[in-house]
Amino acid sequence: MPKGPQGQKRPADAIGCAVMVAKIATGEITEELKQPSGKTRSGKAGAKARADALTKEERSAIAKKAAARRWG
Repeated sequence: MPKGPQGQKRPADAIGCAVMVAKIATGEITEELKQPSGKTRSGKAGAKARADALTKEERSAIAKKAAARRWG
């Protein structure tokens, strides 16, 4: 059985999938989504702490460097 983006079980055939989507949309069934992992939460917390620690000039320099690499 195929899995959804967060590990949910999904029907393999198109009709079964359409029926499941309709049931979810109408509220007949509900999906239990997984909580974000500890890595995700700590990564977000670390990014916020880093952003708070940097000055405006440092953030600007990092952004310019990233844009140069991306569009370089």
